[in-house]
Amino acid sequence: MNAEWEVRVIKVKGVRLYGVKDIRLEEFELPEIEEDQILLKIICNGIAMSTLKEITLAQRHLRVPKNIRRKPVLIGHEFSGVIEKVGSRWKDEYKEGDTFVVVPEVPNQIESPGYSYQYFGGAATYCIIPGDVIEKGCLLRYDGDTFYEPAMAQALYSIVGSFHSNYHSMPGSHEHISGIKEGGNTIILGGCGPMGVMAIRYVLQMEKKPKRLVITDTNAVRIERARKLITVQEAERCGVDLYYINPEMFPDPAPVLLAITNEKGYDDVFVYAPPKNVAELGNRIMAMDGCMNIYAATADKKYRAGMNIYGSHYLKTKLIGSSGGLRSDMEEAIDLILSGRINMAENITHVGGLDAIVDTTLYLKKMVGEKKIVYNQINMPLTAIEDFRKLGNEDPVFEKLADACDRHGGFWNKEAEDILLNEYGKK
Repeated sequence: MNAEWEVRVIKVKGVRLYGVKDIRLEEFELPEIEEDQILLKIICNGIAMSTLKEITLAQRHLRVPKNIRRKPVLIGHEFSGVIEKVGSRWKDEYKEGDTFVVVPEVPNQIESPGYSYQYFGGAATYCIIPGDVIEKGCLLRYDGDTFYEPAMAQALYSIVGSFHSNYHSMPGSHEHISGIKEGGNTIILGGCGPMGVMAIRYVLQMEKKPKRLVITDTNAVRIERARKLITVQEAERCGVDLYYINPEMFPDPAPVLLAITNEKGYDDVFVYAPPKNVAELGNRIMAMDGCMNIYAATADKKYRAGMNIYGSHYLKTKLIGSSGGLRSDMEEAIDLILSGRINMAENITHVGGLDAIVDTTLYLKKMVGEKKIVYNQINMPLTAIEDFRKLGNEDPVFEKLADACDRHGGFWNKEAEDILLNEYGKK
């Protein structure tokens, strides 16, 4: 082992979980990889709301080991980078320097990156992917030229997985039809955040689309932003009637939402906000043979909501939940990104470095803006893209970043990413 290897890889920095909301950015050693392992250099990491739920529960989380005070785990499950070193077993399948993306949901186990492993998580400069996880097909090569897109692919793939998880009855059979109902009514409750916007984009590019897509949110700013990003006219060109509704504008939003469907109800309901009244509203507006997917939940293990059991019995309504997805969902998400059908940068409002992970994760729920991403190989305070121009008055790098974003409609982009990594990394 040469000196360069010891400095660049064995000594790493990362954010580890020790207990309830006890996450620490610290330097620690990675062991030398074994023959069936691969060392990953992490370039970009997305900050996820599910990580906030993880650190709030800590040892009580289903995926987190009980002994984290003695053996802390690396947080972060939305990450990308390059393969740094390949164990001998995988030399024919993976090459050093390849860009990678990880499927966070490992088949046939509850353990997952960012929750369960000492050395396998996205909030670090380097991490090790275990051999059994590679065996299960969870390390994919990414052929694009950015790092923020494959990092965010791990959010998109869970949306793809949720839409494939819904199902409906097949008349005259006990078999089921997978996916949302083509030509039906779909609603996303709490759907104007970054995950909701990605879900709207996903629906509009589907081959088998719903006739109507209704998006609700109680945040007027988010509604307006989503409405500008994805207009009703754009949806109409895709063959979908799109509605944005603020349920707080009505004493009882259920009749208003049902009226949009001509009282038929919604074939597919997606719950993207955790308050129980959101799920209860979704349950009230389901159609015959409707399927409701609880996509968002809280850190409270006693989380309960009232459901209409009569509807389940007589109307064949179904209640499911989804989290994560399959390798095929990740492959579909990557294809959507590489083909340009979904622009992942639409949702990014803040960018930072490794030193921004702890505070961003702890205070994520209180922060303004939408998706926050960090670049693990640099140090930089979490910064709003809309502030780049002002900061450019004092720092020429931010002026370059502002110019690059302006050239791409105000969105984050490859040009800006390259500037950040090439120039801010030298600071």
